Amino acid sequence: MDKNICSATPTLYFACSGGSNVGQIANDACRELTREGEGKLFCLAGIGGHISGIVESAKTSSVVIAVDGCSIKCAQKVLEAANVPISKHIVLTDLGIEKNINLFSDAMVVKNVKEKIIALSKQG
Repeated sequence: MDKNICSATPTLYFACSGGSNVGQIANDACRELTREGEGKLFCLAGIGGHISGIVESAKTSSVVIAVDGCSIKCAQKVLEAANVPISKHIVLTDLGIEKNINLFSDAMVVKNVKEKIIALSKQG
């Protein structure tokens, strides 16, 4: 059950899912947070593709969290290009996770990232 059910819209996560470990970790963490009811993973590709319903839903959400794998910040740039306000932003390489070409996530790293995202979402 979504813990944000009383708000007009839940917290929306827009995760990088790029071709590296940090992209996959970002996506895996947001998928797990969605499954746990902490918010909802939303479609970053739909924003980039200018799908009107997806863009409008994002713009009207009370909380939008961009989760980028690395300093290129694709998620942030896609949301900004569509004029979707970003409430919070996190970059996994800024947390000390080294980017590499391994596409398989380590469960402990994903757990730590989830905790960082939750803590970030609770900051004023």
